[in-house]
Amino acid sequence: MDRTTRLLRGGVIVAVVAALLLVVGGASPPSAAALAVRLPPPQCATKPTVVLVHGAWAGTSSWTPVLERLRHEGYQVRAFANPLRGLTSDAAAAGAFIASLRGPVVAVGHSYGGSVITNATDGNANVKALVYVDAAAPAVGETTGQLSGEGSALSGDPADLYDTVGTDLYLHRTLFQHSFAQDLPLEESATLWAGQRPAAQAAFTTKSARAAWRTKPSWYVIGDADKIITPQSQQMMAKRAGSHVTTVPGGSHLTLLSHPGPVTDTILTAARTAC
Repeated sequence: MDRTTRLLRGGVIVAVVAALLLVVGGASPPSAAALAVRLPPPQCATKPTVVLVHGAWAGTSSWTPVLERLRHEGYQVRAFANPLRGLTSDAAAAGAFIASLRGPVVAVGHSYGGSVITNATDGNANVKALVYVDAAAPAVGETTGQLSGEGSALSGDPADLYDTVGTDLYLHRTLFQHSFAQDLPLEESATLWAGQRPAAQAAFTTKSARAAWRTKPSWYVIGDADKIITPQSQQMMAKRAGSHVTTVPGGSHLTLLSHPGPVTDTILTAARTAC
């Protein structure tokens, strides 16, 4: 008999004995609520692995504060190196990586990484929950680019937004520091800008082929000062997906770095629900 079963049986015995003593003593039988036994919350037989998928102009290190706390909470965590070459191939690579893992999985996507997990996890029964962090969650036929929302900082002239090398796009420094990561210290955002990974144009122009949020429970973290994917656009996507929403006051597009607390709390909620 395992510990949980012993606690449950012990709790029931205590409750029944208490009820009999009250009845014998002439007291009114207690209500069901009064007989409720306080037991420790059930533990996961197998905690899900949390897979973190970064977005454009970022890398796996952008998840470091979140990853460290998840590991401290006892979760296996993998930060997937998103190729940023195009939605079709990126989703295929992420899907193969996730399929190689054993047991339940919670998939987390930041920014363009949300589009990747939306496609990569559809049809994988081991993926129990999706978490979107300042992210795109496209429907079939939508592109990541068209979900930036009205008034997005990415809606201007591309020449003013990007340094272009072949088909690769790098964010201009001013845009990166003041619209992408405006709630981080300038020195930190300058370092992140210098080390950004470029994204191919196909990452933003390829139509989504699948929509895992239609069949999987989802959570959404929205920085209410996000200038890259507007809060209004994210609210729309969260609503149609039926997502549980966490709003981060003053949060930029990089809440995973500037506000890792509520981001991690949301992932933990999804992981515990997946249990």
